[in-house]
Amino acid sequence: MGERKHKHVRVAVIGSGFGGLGAAVRLRRQGITDFVVLERADSVGGTWRDNTYPGCACDVPSHLYSFSFAPNAEWPRNFSGQPHIRSYLEHVTDTFGLRPHLRFQSEVQSMRWSNEELWWEIETASGPLTADVVVSATGPLSDPKIPAIPGLDTFPGKVFHSAQWDHDYDLTGKRVAMIGTGASAIQIVPAIQPDVEQLTLFQRTPAWVLPRADRKISAAEKWLHAKVPATRAARRGLLWGLRELQVSAFTKRPNELGMIEFLGRNHMKRAVKDPQLRAKLTPDYRIGCKRILLSNAYYPALAEPNVDVVASGLKEVRGNTLIGSDGSETEVDAVVFGTGFHVTDMPIAHRVTGAHGMTLAEEWKDGMESLRGASAAHFPNFLTIIGPNTGLGNSSMILMIEAQLNYLCDYMRQLDVLGDRIALSARPAAVQEWTRTIQRRMQRTVWNTGGCDSWYLDANGRNTTAWPGTTAEFKKVTRQVDLAEYEVLRRPAAAPSTEPTAGAAGTGIDDSTEVAA
Repeated sequence: MGERKHKHVRVAVIGSGFGGLGAAVRLRRQGITDFVVLERADSVGGTWRDNTYPGCACDVPSHLYSFSFAPNAEWPRNFSGQPHIRSYLEHVTDTFGLRPHLRFQSEVQSMRWSNEELWWEIETASGPLTADVVVSATGPLSDPKIPAIPGLDTFPGKVFHSAQWDHDYDLTGKRVAMIGTGASAIQIVPAIQPDVEQLTLFQRTPAWVLPRADRKISAAEKWLHAKVPATRAARRGLLWGLRELQVSAFTKRPNELGMIEFLGRNHMKRAVKDPQLRAKLTPDYRIGCKRILLSNAYYPALAEPNVDVVASGLKEVRGNTLIGSDGSETEVDAVVFGTGFHVTDMPIAHRVTGAHGMTLAEEWKDGMESLRGASAAHFPNFLTIIGPNTGLGNSSMILMIEAQLNYLCDYMRQLDVLGDRIALSARPAAVQEWTRTIQRRMQRTVWNTGGCDSWYLDANGRNTTAWPGTTAEFKKVTRQVDLAEYEVLRRPAAAPSTEPTAGAAGTGIDDSTEVAA
């Protein structure tokens, strides 16, 4: 593994989930082999390595939640579980020869841009290195968030987050509190409910839950997909197309979502007969404002006699007693947090110092923003995968990742064309124009008008997470780098400090229409 000895590399990729492994594959396909993948853990997989809680699975169909360049005919179910997705990522790693580039146990501790050398100086847990280009693929679901609950430190029992599941602790026969009602919680609740003595769900806001059209994929289907690749591609295309057709309701016409709400209420009514419990579980906001969840087992589990729903959230902890915001008291043996991740306050941002001597977190103190979800102002040759405003609420994030990988590849081509020791720095005016256009379009979306407080919104109430359009449109606007949106930087010894290009161009986003697939 000669790459492990390198002190300087062309590209350093941070993270080995879908984004990081996808970047590694595309770099190799482009003929770039002088790169490393820095991973803080001891194996690949990202969120699909870390999240091993009972019932963990994806809520996007498997044939769409996979790389277009690495199709898998052997998916076992419509919606595959965590072990199969992690196995898929290990398979991608081996198939595309990525292991020599991996540096495990190499958490990035700090990064600083050198204006003199035009490279990144990186400190990792396994030693320092420098890189011409850094690709941050840490993802929004990498650092768990546990709320500051008064008295939690006094709790004598077991406490852990869903993304840090303690498999050595047996929940059988225990009194368990589940905090949160998001995508993880609705999978955990039905998985552990049959085994625990008592399960108390602390719900701050009820979720909209729709039926999950899951089933085993038959042997005949697998055979057909393996022998006739066109059928596999057609299946993926159909799954994609159906989701593209739904986008306009979420982004332009939220009032058209009433029929989907009707389906959600009927789904609950079939499983929950108690009108008081139904009242607790019925959202008072427009469907889609928070992520729509899929489950056939969540509502039936909540209707079981050993489950209680506290519909006011958790206020404080006194010893082994949990106090709800409604004053209710519940004694438990274990507390499981399903409270999400640091999405709008990306932890890596505190460790990255740009050309102006400020960290990315400082630059983003008023909210995350970057050009085409990839380039932040004053951070040359630093690209994010799944950056600001690239999230989806109804389709596969892999589609967005692959669009950003196209942008990465063109970025690297542009650097090669411009010559040695060159860097590109996003013009602040271009970043601001892109952000203004995104936020203008965001005003009419269900995420901003639906009447809820979701993880899509940052501390200032601004949606810095979601993409207000189709995946086809995002693919179009990230197809290539527009040099008019960047400053071209050269080493001081070779020329004056910068070589400006034309003024910032338009964003390339159409304010009024979606791009057809």
